[in-house]
Amino acid sequence: MTTTAKTFAIAGAVAAALTATANTAEAQSKEKCYGVALAGQNDCAAGPGTTCAGTSKVDYQGNSWKLVDVGTCAEMSLPASADGGARKGSLTPLERDLPA
Repeated sequence: MTTTAKTFAIAGAVAAALTATANTAEAQSKEKCYGVALAGQNDCAAGPGTTCAGTSKVDYQGNSWKLVDVGTCAEMSLPASADGGARKGSLTPLERDLPA
């Protein structure tokens, strides 16, 4: 292997390691927050009959989640539900605002 090829191989390995480290740090600063996504804007887990990202059927669907900054989920300001009840995000799936 030539010196140039070795240099490119090492540079590629270093770049891959840095990317993996950055992705891990970003993932650790986010958490799944259920019941905060608008219809079609969830990150995943939109309940029965759906596949994954972008498949929630209603706004604030309780069994779909969105990644949010760690520690902000339960503090997010959400509009009241149709019956006037308060809405909050949750770190676990909710039984509210499910599609009919």
